[in-house]
Amino acid sequence: MATRSLADLDVFDNGAPWDLFAELREKEPVNWSDETDGGSGFWSVMRYHDIVKVLRDPETFTSNHFTNLEELEPDQEAARRSLLDSDGTRHRALRRLLQNDFTPNNVAKYETFLRGLTATTLDNAFAKGEFDFLHEVAADYPIRVLARLLEIPDTDIENIIRWGNAMIGSSDPSLTQLLPTDPASEEYRLVPFKSPAALEVFAYGDELKRQRLGRNGTDIISTMINTVPMDGKPLSDQEYHTNFLLLIVAGHETTRQTIAHTMNNLINNPQVISYLQENPQDIPWAVEEFLRYASPIYHFRRTATKDVEFGGKQIKEGQKVVTWFASGNRDPEIFKNPESMDPTRMPNEHMTFGRGGPHMCLGNALARIELIIMFEDIIGRIDKMERTGPMDFVHSNFIHGIKSMPVKVTLR
Repeated sequence: MATRSLADLDVFDNGAPWDLFAELREKEPVNWSDETDGGSGFWSVMRYHDIVKVLRDPETFTSNHFTNLEELEPDQEAARRSLLDSDGTRHRALRRLLQNDFTPNNVAKYETFLRGLTATTLDNAFAKGEFDFLHEVAADYPIRVLARLLEIPDTDIENIIRWGNAMIGSSDPSLTQLLPTDPASEEYRLVPFKSPAALEVFAYGDELKRQRLGRNGTDIISTMINTVPMDGKPLSDQEYHTNFLLLIVAGHETTRQTIAHTMNNLINNPQVISYLQENPQDIPWAVEEFLRYASPIYHFRRTATKDVEFGGKQIKEGQKVVTWFASGNRDPEIFKNPESMDPTRMPNEHMTFGRGGPHMCLGNALARIELIIMFEDIIGRIDKMERTGPMDFVHSNFIHGIKSMPVKVTLR
């Protein structure tokens, strides 16, 4: 049994604990962690096939009691529920309301815009020679894509980045002024992440709603407020707030972390850069390996709806069941030599976007085209990129996040 706990955020301070994931996959693929912050503890599911079973069985392992580790009272669940934290008919209706904007055909329409944005982003960063890759490239690019999809002005981008940092990094004292464990956070118990930043996002979303309600806009916000979902129930104010916030946070955070991790992984594997410079036609497929190898989200939680035997363990109704996507992405039963970065790996059915089930990532086609265009441009331009300082990671066992990444670039 591992001596380190997956509930201990310090275990993640230097990035993903890949060795701990490997130890648990081999020795105790379904294991229990006690929590010291008042939580009731949780089961962890480490192996790929077991994770898939959980994701594809929402009747036994539900999202209705939320998908992070925080345990909520019924009034908190009702106030904070979004598409991510729901199952059943309403989930399907809300998902269908939004999914048309994220189909491969629709996101392909943004290719010219994405190529121009990528070129501008890299021109500005590379002109400096030395820069912080996380801030100048990885954070800047996907948030501008999101701004285009939501039709919000570039002048609001810095606020969106700040809000996203405060919420996703809610367990990191350097990213938020109020940790969820702080007694003062109880004032915000009914908003996502118990974060004051959520109220700023709600107010911002309300202003956009006021401007677009009843008009014929085709942006995602207009679709949310002017279209009745398939179940016949218009979005409530609460549903608009939480799903707008979900778009703001999820719409760029995971992509920026995948970009940052991939660049770091390429720096550590220069042979992959060389291969892709000689075989640029392989970059779209290599992106699947980039996604597997980065694993920007460590886990998602489900809750057992009944007593169930799973993986040789007796899981009780109401207990938290945590699916560790990052571990599944390195499972040697699925991926040969999983610790190696192989741009030609085939098949590559990673679980970075989930793997089946009702909660497969809605924005996966958009993320893929963003990554393809970004790394076609980077790999085509650079001779070498190297880190000029230490990596700084988010203090979290949820987001596999980089906070800063100073680099120096030499162009071809």
